Amino acid sequence: MHFTKRGFLGAAAAATLALAPLPALAQEWEPSRPIDFVIMAGPGGGADQIARFIQSVVEKNDMTSRPLVPNNKGGGSGAEALLHMSQVRDTDHTLLVTLNSFFTTPLRQEGLGIDVETFTPIAMMGVDPFVLWVHKDQGITSFDQFVEEVKAADGEWVMGGTGKGQEDSIVIAYMAGAYGLKIKYIPYDGGGAVAKDLAGRQVMATVNNPAEAKGFYDSGDFVPLLAFSDERMESYPDVPTLKEMGHDFSYYNQRAIVGPPGMSEEAASYYRDLFTRVYESEEWQSYLVSESLSPLWMDADGQRAYWQKQVENHRALLAQIDS
Repeated sequence: MHFTKRGFLGAAAAATLALAPLPALAQEWEPSRPIDFVIMAGPGGGADQIARFIQSVVEKNDMTSRPLVPNNKGGGSGAEALLHMSQVRDTDHTLLVTLNSFFTTPLRQEGLGIDVETFTPIAMMGVDPFVLWVHKDQGITSFDQFVEEVKAADGEWVMGGTGKGQEDSIVIAYMAGAYGLKIKYIPYDGGGAVAKDLAGRQVMATVNNPAEAKGFYDSGDFVPLLAFSDERMESYPDVPTLKEMGHDFSYYNQRAIVGPPGMSEEAASYYRDLFTRVYESEEWQSYLVSESLSPLWMDADGQRAYWQKQVENHRALLAQIDS
């Protein structure tokens, strides 16, 4: 099964539209209390960093009448956040910062009764590639050497990642299957804790997003070995992609803002206007570059088509990994 960026994003490219003025409804409603800005991962990871950066941009530019209040709910691979969103009473003052567990967790945990297509699309802010990292003290400088070391460990190689049956574990499972590797996987609530434990040598490798590992990379502690992107990343030009190794696979984490089921159209329009302005801001455009995110804007209809495609893709990918 091929998961190139084109195939993985599916309808996204076709649905990506030029930013257009939103209807006057956006100006008729404003939040009357602080906005619950739910993050479906723990502190320090990519979703958490993005949420808090967005909060700072909104606050700096006085974009809302009430503040965004970050609220980490990463338990159960994001199930805690999804249940919170599905049960919240104040639908017009609640937003969710998502990653791909928005798709994988309902598929893995059918008992939750979550149908993501009932949620309210607000804004797609970009997509985030994955990179394989090791600590410099391990002395591994290439992916080929990494494969040799993992095989020599004979099942004792330990990797950490965000959640179970979601982004990090999907990437690791695909890599392990492609190269016949035996890897022990430890799930964490967020990418920040994953990166911290690699820095402390509690795990032997990770597939953190670039933003999650950036500080440790800049300090020289982390070594990037492989990118799970379609092409080599501008920030890591010497790091090969898995596709270069002959495996037609790439994987990206969505960075999107979503409203709960039942949000009013007036509130949704207000938030779409807000995040359009955030996306267009110099701060966000600079953040995309500095944190190695790929820009990917969509309107509400484009996001709904994207969600349908990603549910299909992840159902097939999870089945392939589990088989």
